[in-house]
This record gives sequence, structure tokens and C-alpha cells, in this order.
Amino acid sequence: MHDLIIIGAGAIGSAAARELARYQLDILVLEKESDVGQVTSSANSAIIHSGYDPIPGSEKAVMNVLGNKLYDQMCEELDIDMRKIGSLTIATNDEEVEILRELEERGRKNGVPVEMLDHDQTLAIEPNLTPEVKLALLAPTAGIVNPFELSVALMENAMENGVQLRLNEGVTGLRALDGGGYEVTTNRGVYQARVVVNAAGLHSDEINNLVNPDTKFEIRPRKGEYFVLDHFDPNFIRHTIFTVPSSKGKGILVSPTTHGNYILGPSAEFVERKDDYSTSAETLAQVLATARKLVPTIPMNQVIREFSGLRAVEKSGHFIIEESLPGFVNLVGIQSPGLTSCPAIALEVVKMASNTLKMEKKPDFNPRRRPVVRLNRMTPEEREELVRKDPKFGNIICRCEKISEGEVLDCIHRKCGATTIRGVKRRVRPGMGKCQGGFCQPRIIRILSRELGIPEEDVRMNESGSWILSTERPCERDQ
Repeated sequence: MHDLIIIGAGAIGSAAARELARYQLDILVLEKESDVGQVTSSANSAIIHSGYDPIPGSEKAVMNVLGNKLYDQMCEELDIDMRKIGSLTIATNDEEVEILRELEERGRKNGVPVEMLDHDQTLAIEPNLTPEVKLALLAPTAGIVNPFELSVALMENAMENGVQLRLNEGVTGLRALDGGGYEVTTNRGVYQARVVVNAAGLHSDEINNLVNPDTKFEIRPRKGEYFVLDHFDPNFIRHTIFTVPSSKGKGILVSPTTHGNYILGPSAEFVERKDDYSTSAETLAQVLATARKLVPTIPMNQVIREFSGLRAVEKSGHFIIEESLPGFVNLVGIQSPGLTSCPAIALEVVKMASNTLKMEKKPDFNPRRRPVVRLNRMTPEEREELVRKDPKFGNIICRCEKISEGEVLDCIHRKCGATTIRGVKRRVRPGMGKCQGGFCQPRIIRILSRELGIPEEDVRMNESGSWILSTERPCERDQ
């Protein structure tokens, strides 16, 4: 019997795994997808929220504010790309000014540094904003993070400290055992644990309802659609720019990313299916219209892709962070600001697990992972020295993002390493640039085939069955 099983390896589950890895426990993480952080954790705005927005005293407010404070140390230890660039929430009419002043007061009650800027002060630091701006609320502790890297780094460090990860294992059954503990059934096996942590995101309601029928939850997926722009001008926008939030969420934003791109979005509409990642021209047109009310000169000729993500909204609208049954910890409805809150939520999981488990710290826990080589951030002299040591770092695989073979090899051979094309893309960015993989994808296929010891036709884009190549000839299909 394991001490603890975590269901789900998004940012929340991975952060919990890393925090629990500090203790002498037998921990197993079950993830139904083919990689960690594949769902909500990799399709979001990539924002570290300051915490001025949540209702003071709410679970969201507490987790957001503490999570923001914990991010600096976590990202430094794990070499996660993160920058505290600050956010500006923009008011362009009297009604929005009134809401903005309420948000300023909320921020102060939540203990978040905020500052109100007038028209001239705002345009002085962001000259490309609309001249219609009346006031802007500056939150200097807000930031941006590489969301693809986040879950990977957390899980990599957890695994280096003894956590086991099983991918492609969807939970199909869960029951309490006589005498304590739980039996977890997946599509691949049966496991037992003294404590179970439900971090299943969009499916966290279903996991809870398997074992806790007297207190059922209901997740409604809320879809957000986005534009991604190429990295065309590093000074176009320097802060994350928000519209005034509404009941649907924090509103449309225009923001730099850690990669030098820009992101616009998201929309916020409930959908029926938990796998609906479609985008629509009508919704994206609304996103663009709202974004241009903030930044009128958005150059749409720089758009390189659109995408959508789903947020796990529980019908109550609240974060549910509780030990719902003895030894059964629920992390349900963790929508925005869930990404920001993940290190704080992980600490709550440790507290709740300690109700059942004896928590003895490991004397040899290592909070750091080996630094990542980012060739496109190095000086010419640093690159030259690196290539002299290992010529594979001189073989450029992705021209758009300037990613080398050495970086691709490193991401494959780490703990929690990439095994698919999308896994490589999310870790080191080949395929994220202007050509969206048109140049580099064949090379990535060859590298994965060679390094994993599998035929090229067995290399997948992502989940099981998503092959790129076929050995079947066209004429054979017609026979």
C-alpha cells in the first residue's frame, strides 16, 4: 500500500507532489494524459496574479496572495522562467473608474501592493495604450510564467526526490477500504493508498463523486479563446494589461509572455463538453475588439496561432480545498488564480495529509533541479563556449525560436522527460514560432525516434494514437 496517491499531474497535482516529496512517504501520481500539465495548466493566460481581485478573506484571496509570495523562491530553485513585470487594470469610463477604486480597496485588504495611476502616468509607462484611459490600477507583484515548464519542473523535482509518476492511467474506480485507506482502479491496474489527493482538474468532480456520493460536486468547463502574436517588438507592451473584471472572470488581457511573444484573451463562455477546445471566428473577433479597446494598434499581421483552454469552474464558484473524507483530500474547482495559487495549495495538502500520515522530513531532500540550457538567452561568447564543449548545441533544429539539438536531447533525457512531439515543444519550444513546426517537426521526429529507440512511424504528436507518419503507401489504401 502506498502512503499517498495523487490523481492528476497538472500544476496543482505536481506542486503537491513536490511539496510532499520533502517527507519520507511512498507517493504515486496517476495522470490520464500522456504527459504532465497537458490540460488547463498549459492552456491559460500564464499570469501570476497579484491578488487584488479576489474577495477579501476568501479561499481564492488567501491562496492567491500566498502563492504569489512563494513563486519567487520556487521558480529560482527549479529554474522556471518567471518575471514579475506588474499588471495594469484599465478604466476608460466613469463606471469602470468606480469598479477600479473598489478593486484598489480590495487589494489593500488582501495585503497586495497597489497604486492608482492617472491618465498621464499610465501613458508614460505604456505609450501604446488607448488614449481613452482615465485611471489604471498598478499591481507591481503580478508576473508572467512559462506555464508549459511549470508542471514539468515541479514533477521533475518531485521524481528526483522519490515520487513515482504513471502516465496514461485514467482513474475508473475509487472506493474506501475497511479499516482505512482507499483502493484506486485505473485502466491499467489497481492501487491502494492510505491517503488520496484529488487534483483531477476538469474531472475532479467525477473523482469525488466516485467515493463521496453524499457530497457531490459539479464542474462546468468555461472556455477561453486566445490569440498568440510573434515576438515583434520587445517594448510594445511591458506590463500585463487587464480590462476591468466581471462575473465571467478577470476579463480580456494583452500581455507579453516569457518567450517574447504577446497573448490576447481569453473569452469566457461555459461549454458542455470537457474536451471542447474548438475556436470560433465570432468569439475571437470579440476578443480582438475588446483587446483593441486597451491597445488600439495591435498588429494582427503578427498572429501566429489561436488556441483555447478550459477552466474547471465548480458550480459554487469557489475553490474547494478540504479533507472531505478521512484521508481523502479534494482540490476541486481550482480555476483562475489556480496557477498562481499552486504552491500555497500544496502547503494545505501537506497539512491535511498529516492528519493521517506521519510526516517526517527527508534529510536529503533537494529542492533544486539542474538548470535548463536556454541557448537563445545566452551571449555569443557563452554560446561559443557551450558549443565547444558539446557540438550538438551548435546544431539548430528550430530556426524560429533558435532551439538546438542539445536542448532537445536534454529535455528528452531528464526525469519526467519528453516522449512526444508536443512534449518536446512544451519543454523547449521547437514548433512554437512563426512556422509552427513546419521546418523543425521532421527533425524532432527523427531525434525522438533515435533517442527513444522506436521507429519514426511510432513517434506520436501527443496522446495515444496521434501518429504523424504511416508506413502504408497511398496506393495500398486504395486497394
